Amino acid sequence: MAVERFETTRREPFAGGRVFADGRTYERLDGLVHYAVDPENEANSRIIDLDLAPREADGRVRFSGDGTILVPSGGGNGAALLDVPNRGHRVAPRRFCYAPDVVDDRVIDPGDGFLFDAGWTVAFCAWQWDVPRDAGRMGLDAPRVAEPDGGEMQLRFQVSTRCSTLALTDQHLGSIGNHLPIPPAAQAEANGRMTVRDAPLSAATPIDRDAWRFVATEPGARSEKTHVELDGGFEPGRIYDLVYRPAECPVVGCALLAMRDFATWLKSPDRPVESVEHVIGDGVSQCGRFLRTYLFNGLNVDEQDQQAFDGLLIHVAGGRCGEFNHRYAQPSVQPTPSFGHLFPFADEPQRAGDANGGLLDCQRAVGGVPKIFATDTSAEYWRGDAGLTHINLGSGDDVAVADDTRRYLFSSTQHATGVVPLIDENSFGRGANPFNAIDYRPLIRAALVNLLRWVKDDVEPPPSAFPQLNDGTAARRADVIDRLASIQSPVIRPDETVLNRIHPLALDPADGIADMPAEVCREPWPTLVSAIDEDGNETAGILMPDVTVPVGTHTGFNPRH
Repeated sequence: MAVERFETTRREPFAGGRVFADGRTYERLDGLVHYAVDPENEANSRIIDLDLAPREADGRVRFSGDGTILVPSGGGNGAALLDVPNRGHRVAPRRFCYAPDVVDDRVIDPGDGFLFDAGWTVAFCAWQWDVPRDAGRMGLDAPRVAEPDGGEMQLRFQVSTRCSTLALTDQHLGSIGNHLPIPPAAQAEANGRMTVRDAPLSAATPIDRDAWRFVATEPGARSEKTHVELDGGFEPGRIYDLVYRPAECPVVGCALLAMRDFATWLKSPDRPVESVEHVIGDGVSQCGRFLRTYLFNGLNVDEQDQQAFDGLLIHVAGGRCGEFNHRYAQPSVQPTPSFGHLFPFADEPQRAGDANGGLLDCQRAVGGVPKIFATDTSAEYWRGDAGLTHINLGSGDDVAVADDTRRYLFSSTQHATGVVPLIDENSFGRGANPFNAIDYRPLIRAALVNLLRWVKDDVEPPPSAFPQLNDGTAARRADVIDRLASIQSPVIRPDETVLNRIHPLALDPADGIADMPAEVCREPWPTLVSAIDEDGNETAGILMPDVTVPVGTHTGFNPRH
């Protein structure tokens, strides 16, 4: 068993001893999960640099990370929901229980009690190596490789206000980022490179090396250079790319092993939870891409040939994977063209030019394919990648969804759940339009209930619902933008020529080592979104009442202010 022990650091009644349905109470366990993995085991063979990590006398690589378990009295419903923390934040209660955002991550608000009334065991497993573990955020202490040969990191900055200095971490998240800065290797500082461009696909202009520098920001502190400084400052809206070699090289892919082995452990005789027979994983956004990467690498079977997850609810991941298993990976990177942007996008094999394969190929080869719900909002389609999950990139035809997968578009919604009254600014920045107001969380609840029924009782879930060419519910982005203009919608529309598109890149995920930025090989992959009706609302997918009885136009896109 790769989980050697759960070192309990805190044990207390959950939610002050609140009593949920059927007189059920919960206990909260917080602790440190200790892992020991065998780099020679075939189940771990796809983890980049694991073979270079320090081994102990028994040949195993050891590491640890935070874990939290909410344990129901009386055994619960026999199922555990294992939430993949988003940048160290425990987020499942906000989605499923309508709990409010919390400032202190040590607090888990049960909200209206939806998960707990149903008797779920709720668990959270740390996986991200660059998360500050203060105020309750969950992080992983990944093993380090000493001075590996080759590889670079790429960071992308796009700020909303002019500033002269930025932390060496991904900046696309605005105020919700707050990751540990990643200093450069001292001997490699001079080889750092910076470029600037006006749009994601426009030409990049190199910035003279003398115009920027790595700096330490705290006088008297250790001399570690945690920031980058640019003469004249970083301009709002422009896109800056910084490439350099970091001082440390964590084995980032150990995050995938931690999630797998914690899921398996929850069903083992050693776990502190009674009657967990099924584990369903839940990942949103970054964490949905994490779960897609997990499946791409065929990791749902552990070292003992046991299946980890029985079901996966992968939300707003679109068609991409992420920076979770290559050298110098920075897990919070999202828009940067890198390993997470690579073919394949669809679950089943297809051929497109010289590319061939499917996302689930490795998992099908070793077995242990879970039941999968993939749910997306319109934003992932407008981002340019969700449509790739159901297009045959060779023929251009629709692709049928596999028997063990359901795919749903939440029609006319944006990446985060909507709020009223309307706002045009949030933690990501400011939009040209007010942000989408549709709160689609009832659909997330329904998805979880249906997925559990499918896993436990083999009850067939509702059919997939997403844009398709054969029934006219799919359209090109340019056509939808023109349609919005023709119905005199007040929506500020994007410029289709600068919208993001996914390009084939000269990167090898099996190698996991690259000089950045990645070379673009060919023309971008095609994009599809949902067609719209006379009110400007989408016709494909699952429609909330906001769309079936509309008072306005709801879009998946929102240009920057």
